[in-house]
Amino acid sequence: MHYRIVTSLIAVVVVISLVGCGYKAETATMRSAETVGNLYMDIHKNVEGLTAEAVIGAHKADLEVQKKHGVNYVDYWYDTESGTVFCLVEAPSKEAAALVHQEAHGLVADEIIEVAQGM
Repeated sequence: MHYRIVTSLIAVVVVISLVGCGYKAETATMRSAETVGNLYMDIHKNVEGLTAEAVIGAHKADLEVQKKHGVNYVDYWYDTESGTVFCLVEAPSKEAAALVHQEAHGLVADEIIEVAQGM
């Protein structure tokens, strides 16, 4: 239970830090005209043997599949110590976002949270 609270707090901190770093201006240029949807933060927990190379490879696989599902994987963050990965995605639905991960590499998120971008 404690781990779930900590993981949720980390997700909130990641989203808040995006706004504090001027992410809003960057997001507008990153979003594709072909994708329509809401922003979601997906969380992968306890990924065993997590490495930077593995996350990079999985993200590249997502980018190759995303257009087929009207999804735009914007960015990702990871913590190798805890085996946690966060992916920011614009998608028409949580299901569409999950489908990209499933098709690209099979590493589906443990949780997908709809987030709102701050001003």
